Amino acid sequence: MQKLSNPSLLLLRNEEELHGEKVLVINHSDDGFLPELTKINSTSQVYAFSYNFADHLAASKHQHVTSFVGHSLPSIDDLDLVIYYYPKSKPEANMMLSNIRANLGKATRLLVVGANKGGVKSVEKQLKPYAQASYKLDSAKHCILYEFNELTEEQHFDIADYHQTFSVEVADQNFAAVSVPGVFNHGKLDIGTELLLNHLSIPQKGNVLDFGCGAGLIATYMLNERPNLSLYCLDVSALALYASEQTLKMNGHTGHFILSDGLGQVTEKFDAIVSNPPFHTGLDTDYSIAETFLANAKHMMKKGANLQIVANSFLKYPPIMEQHFKHFKTETKNTKFAVYHAQNS
Repeated sequence: MQKLSNPSLLLLRNEEELHGEKVLVINHSDDGFLPELTKINSTSQVYAFSYNFADHLAASKHQHVTSFVGHSLPSIDDLDLVIYYYPKSKPEANMMLSNIRANLGKATRLLVVGANKGGVKSVEKQLKPYAQASYKLDSAKHCILYEFNELTEEQHFDIADYHQTFSVEVADQNFAAVSVPGVFNHGKLDIGTELLLNHLSIPQKGNVLDFGCGAGLIATYMLNERPNLSLYCLDVSALALYASEQTLKMNGHTGHFILSDGLGQVTEKFDAIVSNPPFHTGLDTDYSIAETFLANAKHMMKKGANLQIVANSFLKYPPIMEQHFKHFKTETKNTKFAVYHAQNS
């Protein structure tokens, strides 16, 4: 059995609060909470929503859960209960709370749960102007569970209201980009991607994959240089794909957008794969994600195709890359990041 997260454990110890005919769970993780919730609500309709494709796939496997993934909530009438796992990003929470209020019925109860260190206490201030009644239901395991009732409904939610446009200056280019809350390095060019773009070899033609595309900065840079490329933007986050699409459009480009956990949804073969891959690490370094990506990337590459990635320089990527590619080199390295280049023989 999967190990329940602390916020899920806190929810389940308040089982009497989790009943409803129509229940929507937002920003869940794959920790076993959803099947427990369906046991509590055995005759009810349980829905799940995530921006994250991997969490959506996991939720879809549960027989009694209807799962959705996207950049905005689906329209579900007459919801009795919404359960929201508070995210680490406060701007993302602001956006989702507005989206929730645009989907509420008059009698919908909202439960918000999260870790203290994740900033869940902010929700009190965020929802105070909109809630007729609010309660701190419980706290344990460094988490808090809140309930909000009789929330003022938002007339309309449009994610375009949350666009942040910013300027990207890198190498010999200057272009505009669009981001939305919850996207990696929201609103700015991160130093890893900057280093990668300053040392990027762009193919003359063919299919190129931007793996972990974020707000589409790498894809836009490449298309500005070579407009005839066929660019594929891939991310596990529906918010990132949405932002990438807006950034490309703003710069007069089109692309293909793939919502995928790793390379699972990819069917093309590529002339190049470029990435600032989303497996930066905390205290415990986990190379399994990197190894899976690099092993699978090879099978998605045409003969002679190039793979270029940037990663934290302290991570032991060279031996992993050498294991999968005969032709491999470190393009550049500083105290924080390294750019690696490999070729499929």
